[in-house]
Amino acid sequence: MPHWTQLVADKKQRQLKSIPQEWLVSPPPDSTLDVTSFPETCGLLTAREIEITNTSVDVLLEKLACGEWTAVDVTTAFYKRAVVAHQLVNCLTEIFVDRALARAAELDDHFKQTGKVVGPLHGLPISLKDQLCIKGLETTMGYVSWIGRYAEKNTVLVDILIESGAVPFVRTNLPQTVMWPESFNNIFGRTTNPHNRSLTPGGSSGGEGALLALKGSPLGVGSDIGGSIRIPSSFCGLYSLRPSYGRVPYCGALNSLEGQDSVHSVFGPMTNSVGGVKAFMKAVVNAKPWLKDPLAVRKKWHEDEYNLADHGSGKDLCFAIMWDDGVVVPHPPIRRSLEITKAALEKAGHKGFSCITLLLNYAHLAIVVDWKPIKHRLLADTTRSIWNAASSEDYMMTTSATGEPIIATMELDDSDATATPFRPKKIGITAYQLWQAQKLRRDIRKEYLDHWEATSSKTGTGRPVDAIICPASSYAATPHGKNRYTNYTTVWNALDYPATTFPVTTVDPTLDAKKPRRVFYDDFDKGIHEMYDPEIFKNAPVCLQLVGRTLEEEAIIKMTEIVDGALAAAK
Repeated sequence: MPHWTQLVADKKQRQLKSIPQEWLVSPPPDSTLDVTSFPETCGLLTAREIEITNTSVDVLLEKLACGEWTAVDVTTAFYKRAVVAHQLVNCLTEIFVDRALARAAELDDHFKQTGKVVGPLHGLPISLKDQLCIKGLETTMGYVSWIGRYAEKNTVLVDILIESGAVPFVRTNLPQTVMWPESFNNIFGRTTNPHNRSLTPGGSSGGEGALLALKGSPLGVGSDIGGSIRIPSSFCGLYSLRPSYGRVPYCGALNSLEGQDSVHSVFGPMTNSVGGVKAFMKAVVNAKPWLKDPLAVRKKWHEDEYNLADHGSGKDLCFAIMWDDGVVVPHPPIRRSLEITKAALEKAGHKGFSCITLLLNYAHLAIVVDWKPIKHRLLADTTRSIWNAASSEDYMMTTSATGEPIIATMELDDSDATATPFRPKKIGITAYQLWQAQKLRRDIRKEYLDHWEATSSKTGTGRPVDAIICPASSYAATPHGKNRYTNYTTVWNALDYPATTFPVTTVDPTLDAKKPRRVFYDDFDKGIHEMYDPEIFKNAPVCLQLVGRTLEEEAIIKMTEIVDGALAAAK
């Protein structure tokens, strides 16, 4: 077998040849950090293609359904912009232009002959994380050992998207093992954040995040086992959804830790509008995925749940704001985004009270109803114990075929590498120890359920809290290799609570000046505080999460629309 570096060189060469030569541009120098405006000024896209790629999913689907725009035109526009994005931030893995355009042409022919759309996603280009197999294409998932493995059939979700009329058109970058909150591997290299290329786009769905931030795709599919949809969405300023286990089919996709059947990875949408989240979920669950995936939940889209039948029909909603998780206090821009959201909701007439540990004495919290996030540290640590029971062996077995090194850091310079709490130790745990970790997680889930139910005595609505609004991370997008804390997302995976992300603001060095703190939870919390420099994080997007309860996808999508509307009205 050739040396692993030779396999990489060949794969990279094949990727380069897959890009139409006429779509190659001259990217700005590395010193240009914000490249979000470049796709529209580089001269490759026509005015109409710029219009198409700036259009939200809802409007795209309307124009495709009435025949105003063709699937070929829409796919071509997004493909050109995706290729430009790739040249800026290195976000793509598989590029298959002819195949995607042939699919789009089939959809256009169907529409011309019948006057009808194929399905609810007719003509919509959709980007896919490099875990979702497409028949006839390689899926490496960032592993050199998987170069040359061509899929014999589609992942179930890909089949459903195609049956719904979508056009899969690119696959996107991710980290080796997928168990990193950044995006770097030995084949395709590092993906950067288009808002500031010195910062990470997050991970593990970082290729999707970067591509969507440059509007090189209208809708992407990421995966999330500990935050891998929500972290890149928050770092790149996107809307997204981490659904409950089994709501979106996973069958046939590649993954790490296969056989770990406690804290599941899930697929979900990433997009530039909350309407895109709804369109994806409604199309997928109405396709009856449980008939194709034995682990898919038998639950179609419920319009009454979307209309908040279990939440007072959307009147007098009570949102709980979690200012910190009792482990790490977020940086000033995150704090400010929570304050902006709280003020917007109160202005809109919704009740808002805050979940907070009383470590810090902020004067304006005197009127806040106290909610302590319970056992978040223990819950996240237990989740990592479950993942890491045999993850080192899993990675070793996968990489052994070629001898590629297992990546130990996302730092630009290995000499700066610092141990991260989410990476596995070399020695796993016994089956009995694993059972105890799973039992502990089960018990905490019950405790958290009871805790949430008990809030009905505090809300004034007669119901428990309708949703929690909280940070998606303790910081905005970090410099490469510095994203070391994921508990703000991981706990909701452990509890199997669905969660969306939504954009609020961007880092402003004037408004988000570093503030001194005298008290810290521990040295790790202190380290996170000390890494903050508003100039380094300048202009980075700031997003929050909205969290509901298990299988409440319809409701949290609606509540995210309400919060998004309140934020827009308050501007």
